[in-house]
Amino acid sequence: MADGVATMGSVPARAADPKPRSAAWDALRRLLRHRSFQTGLFLFAIILAAAVFAPLITAADPNKLAMRARFKPPGLDHWFGTDNFGRSQLARVVYGAQLSLMIGTAVVIINAVFGTLLGAISGYFRHLDNVLMRVNDAIMAFPAILLAIGVAAVLGRSMPNMILALSIVYIPRTARIVRSSVIVIRQMEYVQAAVAAGAGHWRILRRHILPNSMAPLLVQLSFLFAYAVLTEATLSFLGLGAEPPTPTWGNIMAEGRQYMREAPWIIAIPGAALAITVMALNLLGDGLRDILDPRLRIQQ
Repeated sequence: MADGVATMGSVPARAADPKPRSAAWDALRRLLRHRSFQTGLFLFAIILAAAVFAPLITAADPNKLAMRARFKPPGLDHWFGTDNFGRSQLARVVYGAQLSLMIGTAVVIINAVFGTLLGAISGYFRHLDNVLMRVNDAIMAFPAILLAIGVAAVLGRSMPNMILALSIVYIPRTARIVRSSVIVIRQMEYVQAAVAAGAGHWRILRRHILPNSMAPLLVQLSFLFAYAVLTEATLSFLGLGAEPPTPTWGNIMAEGRQYMREAPWIIAIPGAALAITVMALNLLGDGLRDILDPRLRIQQ
């Protein structure tokens, strides 16, 4: 009997020992174990480190001309070779990474703010949904790259204009993702209970609906980052990006296309950097989708 009492008394003590883990911590732990996410994080960390520590990686000025050093192949003196003006390709690629990541980050932030706001309003206030979504559909009817080219051509060549052009292209896509989540979540019992308790619309959105819409939004923004970097390079390649001689991956490849036979490294190295960046961001997005999507989590 004493043994039985001791056993019963020890159960609550053992159950109270482990501290409950939050859902965010559990998701982070599973993310760090996800192979695609690990690979993407490693590759993106390399690109990010190259951009942040560009002055430490190379002391060369990316815009300094050295005509005697034109078309130097990659070697010990110039790791990535030189271009048709003798400029260091290593310096231009790592400083170009700065601009590409800055533009991608700015587009993601603008989409996170305005895309979320537009999608939340459209999904929650149903009387506004038809008007807002028809405007969204009209914008999304154009292929993303063609719309970006048109907006960039109208606004002119500059970094702020490029950020604005990319934001106009991708905000409707972000808004549609958020709207879909909001429409589902606003029917949940806890939201209906908040409405019955007299909570205001904006309080319900801020405290109950938007926090539970973050998972698909984070996945969308990770892929959006990759699209923004790729589209920026495309616009720069077509002559609609930053003004030369500002080093961007698109500008470098545009200048190197004339010398593909004589100096293939001019276009190949920034192209490889762009491919690695886009692949890393897509792998990060795949990992986020696999961990945060409840349907995929149930299948696993």
